[in-house]
Amino acid sequence: MNYEIKNSFIKAKIRSFGAELNSLQKITNNFEYIWQADSKYWARHSPVLFPIVGRLKDDIYFYKDKKYNLSQHGFSRDKEFELVKKEEDFIEFVLKSDERTFKIYPFLFELNISYKLDKTKLIISYKIKNRSEDSIYFSIGAHPAFNILDGDFLEFENVEKAKRYFLNEKGLVYKDEELSFIENKLFLDENIFKNDALIFNDLSIKSINLRDKNNNKILKVEFERFPYLGIWSKPNLAPFVCIEPWFGVADEENSNQNIEEKKGIQILQKD
Repeated sequence: MNYEIKNSFIKAKIRSFGAELNSLQKITNNFEYIWQADSKYWARHSPVLFPIVGRLKDDIYFYKDKKYNLSQHGFSRDKEFELVKKEEDFIEFVLKSDERTFKIYPFLFELNISYKLDKTKLIISYKIKNRSEDSIYFSIGAHPAFNILDGDFLEFENVEKAKRYFLNEKGLVYKDEELSFIENKLFLDENIFKNDALIFNDLSIKSINLRDKNNNKILKVEFERFPYLGIWSKPNLAPFVCIEPWFGVADEENSNQNIEEKKGIQILQKD
């Protein structure tokens, strides 16, 4: 089901399937910020990544000496969420573990996702509850896609350089290098995503502005305390760009595949 929240400035639509944001518009002119999932390029809007971010080595992991299969970015984006609360400018959903999730992710959890409008801001919150007897191991990340036009670029506020991870052909981290920005800018050209996403590991990156070719600000994405950030679009530059704050990252190519030792994994003790 699709729900709408709005205030005097903006309105947003969120589907219960995946608790996925699929529209964010100005009230005054219906300007659309969110990519509208044209299957010619990419048939998603803003999926939530849980309980992993990125790809596992061989799509498997081990927990307590047992092997589990889990596909890229986990399963929450393809699950129906339950509506918890709906107000004019606020909505909250929950996804709870069940027998099917337990077979591929042996932890009892609740994942709450909420969307709140505050004047011209959309505030997205994630809350994970541990219902297991032991600690649970997880990652979570956002994957919003924003409409872009030729000449649009990204501005990294107060950041001149950052540590970047590189992915191999299997989607695994295989090296890192320091990337310097030209005047704090990342220009979106047809070659920038030829080797998959740009992945940064730098807590000093707290926000990104999307600007047009005339340097006018289109939108700002803020994400304090997220240790990883992905920037992605299709090769040859589709008409969208994803700005993705993450608590987690893909496996390293030499990973031992033990989820308790996975790079970027989050640990939540029993409530």
